[in-house]
Amino acid sequence: MILNIDSTATLVFDLDDTLYKEIDYLKSAYQEIAKHVNNKNWHATYALMFALYREKKNVFEYLSDKFEINKEELLTLYRGHFPDISLQSDTELLFDQIKATGAKITLLTDGRSITQRNKIKALGLEKWIDNFFISEELGSEKPAEKNYIAVENYFKTRTYFYIADNLKKDFIIPNQRGWKTIGLIDNGLNIHVDSASYAHYDNRPQHFVLHLGELLDKQINGRA
Repeated sequence: MILNIDSTATLVFDLDDTLYKEIDYLKSAYQEIAKHVNNKNWHATYALMFALYREKKNVFEYLSDKFEINKEELLTLYRGHFPDISLQSDTELLFDQIKATGAKITLLTDGRSITQRNKIKALGLEKWIDNFFISEELGSEKPAEKNYIAVENYFKTRTYFYIADNLKKDFIIPNQRGWKTIGLIDNGLNIHVDSASYAHYDNRPQHFVLHLGELLDKQINGRA
């Protein structure tokens, strides 16, 4: 796969399970909540919370009953905490190479404004991205066409690439609008595990990669 990136391109990245693993956000939030409800013995509370999650049980219902805390308060803690998360391997080098070509980098992500903005800050993405687009601020979620048009209206470049992971919603519209689409294959840690249900033509990206490092070096500069 050859990207042929130059100053006339915009590379649009998804955030969750693309630039970092969303399970790490969940773990970070659970630890914050465990400390809030049971600070003296938060490790044990966190361990049980994560075990309940793995068993697909209602974690907040358990906490609400045991610690007499309102579920809305738990949701606010989950969504509003400042997360302990880090970028996927090779992402910083990839971004440096993209910026060296003069291409633009942006994010198109679903989620609440405070949650996604905290993730962006925690990951240090403001160093590289030229702008970001969050569904709550746009008023619609992917695969709404207006979200992708918002990117086009802002950057007005010749070529757009979308790098994301979720076959359910990420690639339908950019495929229709002539973008180049690249799917990051689930390494077994993704939150959403139903990709097989959406593997038909309209939902599939034009290319798949195992990890973002596959976009480095000769691929990023368009050399075979």
